[in-house]
Amino acid sequence: MTPPPRRLRLAAAASAVLLALAAHAQQTDAPPDSPRNPAAPMSPAPIVEPPGPPAAAIKPPQDEDAPDVRPSALTGELFFDVLVGELSARTGSPADGSALMLEAARRTRDPRLYQRAVELALQTRSGDAALVAVRAWKQAQPESRDARRLELQILIAMNRLSATVEPLRAELAATPEVEHPFLLTLIARTYARATDKKVAAQVVESALVDEIKKPSTAGLAWATIGRMRLLAGDAPGAMDAAQKGQAADPKSDGPAMLALDLIDPAQPLAEPIVTRYLATPNAQPEIRMAYARVLVEGRRFDEATAQLTKLTTERPDLPEPWILLGSLQAQARQDTAAEASLKRYVDLANGQADADDRKRGLTQAYLLLAQLSERRKNYAAAESWLAKIDGSEDQIGAQARRASLLARQGKMQQARDLVRSLPETSPDDKKQKFLAEVQLLRDAKQYQQAYDMLAKASAAAPDDGDLLYDQAMLAEKLNRMDDMERLLRRLIELKPDNQNAYNALGYSFADRKIRLQEARELIRKAVQLAPDDPFIADSLGWVEYRLGNMDEASRILEAAYKKRPDAEIGAHLGEVLWAIGNRDRAVAIWKEASLTDADNETLQETLKRLRVKL
Repeated sequence: MTPPPRRLRLAAAASAVLLALAAHAQQTDAPPDSPRNPAAPMSPAPIVEPPGPPAAAIKPPQDEDAPDVRPSALTGELFFDVLVGELSARTGSPADGSALMLEAARRTRDPRLYQRAVELALQTRSGDAALVAVRAWKQAQPESRDARRLELQILIAMNRLSATVEPLRAELAATPEVEHPFLLTLIARTYARATDKKVAAQVVESALVDEIKKPSTAGLAWATIGRMRLLAGDAPGAMDAAQKGQAADPKSDGPAMLALDLIDPAQPLAEPIVTRYLATPNAQPEIRMAYARVLVEGRRFDEATAQLTKLTTERPDLPEPWILLGSLQAQARQDTAAEASLKRYVDLANGQADADDRKRGLTQAYLLLAQLSERRKNYAAAESWLAKIDGSEDQIGAQARRASLLARQGKMQQARDLVRSLPETSPDDKKQKFLAEVQLLRDAKQYQQAYDMLAKASAAAPDDGDLLYDQAMLAEKLNRMDDMERLLRRLIELKPDNQNAYNALGYSFADRKIRLQEARELIRKAVQLAPDDPFIADSLGWVEYRLGNMDEASRILEAAYKKRPDAEIGAHLGEVLWAIGNRDRAVAIWKEASLTDADNETLQETLKRLRVKL
């Protein structure tokens, strides 16, 4: 279509502006409390009356039901400024448009025109012009919070942080006490955008000097200060603020939320802030949930389970805790409890499945429920759970699980074809498909085919740590120990913080009773990198056993098994107990381990070698 001539385009724009101005004229005459103009903080300045008798003296005859007609505040000059200002902005001159709009705003004192002047100035990326406009707005309407907040945002964007102290204090003083929690949260979010984080932290702390003295706001004010210190790289200062905030108000959730971000072995005082808050009445469930996630990330699964159990008991109507609890229970082989938790999540989430995160949660729950059914060899039930998954949500995960079901039923080629047929929308999809096919072969004990696939992929991507690790584990299955060691040392060279590489290499030495001192050093390095991992602790206990340190081995393995009652850890603990003469307890541990995973290779090999029948 041929574009209309420029004159017609301007005429169309003018028509649009006229319609807007008609609405503006009706609203401008409304009193401050009128429903038509609820946002106006004060009446507009009077416009000069045209010659003739006062408007109040002219009473033309009208129907009693006719609407009340009032004189418009729109003068010819105002009309011109607004119209040309908008046209200038639309035709590529927002700076001129801003100047004209500012003139119109000064005559009318209309906050909408001031705001429009600021917007047009910002379109030209002229911070100075925007600042002039917003300060003119503040001068005309000193109590305007919109003007003051906009000024703060502009000053922060211009990195003129020291100039924000007084406006920020004024905003705090003008804000009702009940709104201060929201405002303090907004302050942290706004100043987080500042370029100079250290100066921003100093400015916020200076502005909040009165807030930290008030019992009602001290906790959250200190949390805001701590948040800014943390953004500035001052973790000890943030820790100090969190402690002071909690001391000022133990029930405030702000210090606890800050402490959650500070939990680290290097900050041992952070976690007690969280646990003290959670011990107070009416502690927010969101913080307990966040704490549970932190515990999971730290592989402190038992503690996370305890927090989630408490949360689901106190608030059984919340969906999210149920799925995380179910995941942990499934991981710990507590299948009955896991199934109950996951079904509870499904019941709660199905009524709220419109949210994207809830849909992802349902997909995860269905996958876990299918896995639990598959463990019981109830393949029909597993398939029914997988059928509930929307293919667009986690197609690769769902189809990989379907492929696993086919493989377990002896239909390996169908399983591989199913995985290969999945669409690829990203390089990550391609990798996930590949790893899913390798896993099918590994589960079916077709180790050579899986190894060959990984070797070819590693040759094409020699620095891919995931491929190196998986290939090393398959080399071990094929008894190609030299290849395994070479691959793991290459992985350590590429990723010196990969605890799994140190652990796998050390454990392989310990299991074969070779190079035991080196094995212990490798595993100790893995423990340093992941101190709470029960499987790495299992490796350390096993190497101590191989070294003949029975008491130390028993102590380490008891703690690891308590933290994670896994069949392999149980196999090792049972063997140590058997060796020191505590055979009744050893058999009890093996029976317990057998209930969780009777097919575990390490457990079965241990029982066969020691000629034990359960």
